[in-house]
Amino acid sequence: MDEARDAAARMGLPLVIRPAYTLGGSGGGIAKTEEEFEAFAQSGLSSSPISQILLERSLEGWKEIEYEVLRDGADNCITICNMENLDPMGVHTGDSIVVAPSQTLTDKEYQMLRTASLKIIRGLGIEGGCNVQFALQPHPNVAKVIEVNPRVSRSSALASKATGYPIARVSAKIAVGRRLDEIENAVTGQTKAAFEPALDYCVVKIPRWPFDKFPNGDRSTTTQMKATGEVMVIDRSFEAAMQKGARSLELGGKTLLWEDPAWSSGSGATADDLPLGPNDMRLWGIMAALRRGYTVNQLVERTLFEPWFLFAFERIVKMERRLLAEELTQELLHESKRMGFSDVQIGTLADMLPEQVRNLRRQWGLRPVYKTVDTCAAEFEATTPYYYSTYDEENEAEPLPGKKALVIGSGPIRIGQGIEFDYCSVHAAWALSESGVRSIMVNSNPETVSTDFDSSDRLYFEPLDEESVRDIIDNETGDEDSGGIPPASVVQFGGQTAIDLSQALSAAGLPILGSSAEAIDIASDRHKFEDFLSRLGIPQPPGGAVSTVSDALQVAQTIGYPAVVRPSYVLGGRAMEIVQNATELIRYLGAATEISPTRPVLIDRYMEGKECEVDAICDGEGVLIPGLMEHVERAGVHSGDSMAIYPGLNLTEDEVDTIVDYTTRIGLALGVRGLMNVQFVIHGATVYVIEVNPRGSRTIPFISKVTGLPVARLATRVMLGHTLAEEGYPTGLWPRQGLVGVKAPVFSMAKLIGVDWHLGPEMKSTGEVMGIDRNFSAALTKALLAARLNLKEGIGVLLSVADQHKAEAVSIIRGLNQAGCPLYATEGTAAMISAMGLPVTMTTKKLSEGHPNVMDVINDGSVGAVINTLSGVSDVLRDGFYIRRAAVERQMPCFTSLDTARAAVESLLSGNAVYDIGTTSDYLNGR
Repeated sequence: MDEARDAAARMGLPLVIRPAYTLGGSGGGIAKTEEEFEAFAQSGLSSSPISQILLERSLEGWKEIEYEVLRDGADNCITICNMENLDPMGVHTGDSIVVAPSQTLTDKEYQMLRTASLKIIRGLGIEGGCNVQFALQPHPNVAKVIEVNPRVSRSSALASKATGYPIARVSAKIAVGRRLDEIENAVTGQTKAAFEPALDYCVVKIPRWPFDKFPNGDRSTTTQMKATGEVMVIDRSFEAAMQKGARSLELGGKTLLWEDPAWSSGSGATADDLPLGPNDMRLWGIMAALRRGYTVNQLVERTLFEPWFLFAFERIVKMERRLLAEELTQELLHESKRMGFSDVQIGTLADMLPEQVRNLRRQWGLRPVYKTVDTCAAEFEATTPYYYSTYDEENEAEPLPGKKALVIGSGPIRIGQGIEFDYCSVHAAWALSESGVRSIMVNSNPETVSTDFDSSDRLYFEPLDEESVRDIIDNETGDEDSGGIPPASVVQFGGQTAIDLSQALSAAGLPILGSSAEAIDIASDRHKFEDFLSRLGIPQPPGGAVSTVSDALQVAQTIGYPAVVRPSYVLGGRAMEIVQNATELIRYLGAATEISPTRPVLIDRYMEGKECEVDAICDGEGVLIPGLMEHVERAGVHSGDSMAIYPGLNLTEDEVDTIVDYTTRIGLALGVRGLMNVQFVIHGATVYVIEVNPRGSRTIPFISKVTGLPVARLATRVMLGHTLAEEGYPTGLWPRQGLVGVKAPVFSMAKLIGVDWHLGPEMKSTGEVMGIDRNFSAALTKALLAARLNLKEGIGVLLSVADQHKAEAVSIIRGLNQAGCPLYATEGTAAMISAMGLPVTMTTKKLSEGHPNVMDVINDGSVGAVINTLSGVSDVLRDGFYIRRAAVERQMPCFTSLDTARAAVESLLSGNAVYDIGTTSDYLNGR
């Protein structure tokens, strides 16, 4: 820190702090004050694995440009593409809207930066892909190199999908000695990889932030990336691509028309009422400002955006006004569709239903055509079936002949819906192709394998909404006069995105492969599912599905508090919560969810029992269960945030038999064809069903790897009409394997300032890891190490345990003492530890009442882990928030569930068990 302070004194503020060997700007930021400098420098040093930070002069407000370049061992260099950030310097490129190719550079600027990029990759001697980021000040024309990534990066994936040029594949071939002129262009099949891609379309990337999960977090965007995913869209104009991009984000149906009701629209409204600074709502704030008469020049001053982009947004607003004021003629409809307006937007502005707009389009012959992404701007014929839609003349995607099916992907990665659904989609596409059925993939995510051009027989890079999917199905059906049959849609592998589309597709008379829309609706609708289980005589926690606030209060009073509230048709525990009283229930129903007869809310009695889950494959005649997974944490923690163990080591034979029986009965009665996931809680001697998901779940990759069963592929074969017996598989519970697998969650809370990440019924983790070995202790140790939740012998541990958990914490505290860990604790917990006769250092949680306090011992390194459980009392929650945030920002293990903490302590006491290193095949085959 002394070196950092000396450098800052010489250079002066503002400064950008960039930690070494980190991704996404972790731990860094722009320091404009001495206080901010101290905080960012300290967090940067903590985040860097080599405790090193780079201090550089802030270029906030300059234009940010990226070049993706490639070089082989013979010094042949090419530019794949360049990309322009809409947000100026000061916002991490992962949090910025990005357009390719650049739209506002002069030819002189373009060539200057291209030449510099090629000099850099040659000067560094990089062989393979390289990303170069520049800051550009146009007047005067000055450019600075921000950073060079001598590897494939997040931007490389975007550049690959934007151009169709497989950067990673070509880089791998360069690594083994191939030259660019020796490597075939897999897209054209005619040219070599030495040809620079040419783009005759516009690509837009928009980040997907998790603030729908964390509305109270710090929503500002800075040099530290906060987005969990992104979408990419392609069209012939920037305006159309932006509109499609907004639809692709899947933010509850938000388009660029959306405005927050809290934004003032009265005559006294000012730009200060709108989110025009760097934040996740900036795009919608700019559109709202333009509707209120703010000029482009005024917005340039506020946002530092290039005027070219703001003029494009202004053209969209002008079209909105035309749709509001004019009669919807064929010409106006065509113009608005070319500008990217959806049927929903046009219907809203023209006072029509979306289906009426669609019918008008069909009547007037206004349908999108599909163009090929070919790397060469149509100079050569492409062999790769990779398409985007636009309202133009020539359609380059004629319907695929023969049997075919549409696989609906999962869209942008976000909390609750991650890469595990992409795994399922890809395996489904492969299984379809293996079965002689042409696979058609639809997705909007450039980060996924499913949007690789060779993962399916045909790829459409499109928004995953009803309009886009139905248009694609129409295109694949062919001309109505030719008697074309629409392809069936696979909705079981795209998470909640695909499931939500099932009802609309069914209502439009379009076929669904596998489970019917009715079966999906029964399992997803809380009211219908409650009745369904009652008819089967399968117990569920006492409660009821409600459609009004008064009904909710009545049900909660009958079953008693605490109660769990769950909306219909959600994923990742979206808006799930445990409420302690009627006041909390009313607040929840008013703020957290929509309640209506079509979207009832289920209110259950909260049961703190043992939770477990199964995935199952059903063929209509029998049910195959690959394995049982037992959660380390008790019910009340979302399954995606729980550690899961295969097989269920602590389940009795009767409990296993009951789970298998209930799963089989549910699958057959529901008429499931394909996959389903069932979650249970065991309370006392009774097994209760919590919920059934009529689709592939996030545990499919895990259960597939630990059992060796190709679950997604087998389910796809079943959806095509094959039986389990025909595929050579039995029904019932698949034989237990001679291994133990432990799945552990991974959190990204350090990047989300102001967010409290304590475990609860709403999912907060962004990923997961797996430990696999021949016994539980070794598998658990591997999982904890991979998730960075392992405890080290002798480290200090800070404890702040709620009164209702103190008795349960006794064994954990004794274990920590036995492992030689110095104990620090807040007032009440310290008193308990002293009463146990163990040494403890009391640290106050009230930051204004002396030292050492909880922040001191975390910040000075006295402790290396935190155990903090919640009481539900708001003041205590607030005190604990500072503890949890400080621990997360110092990247130390922080346990809010005693079950997780106990597992970590047991692993520590076992000497962080000796584990084997082997392949998954070794463990499955008993080698």
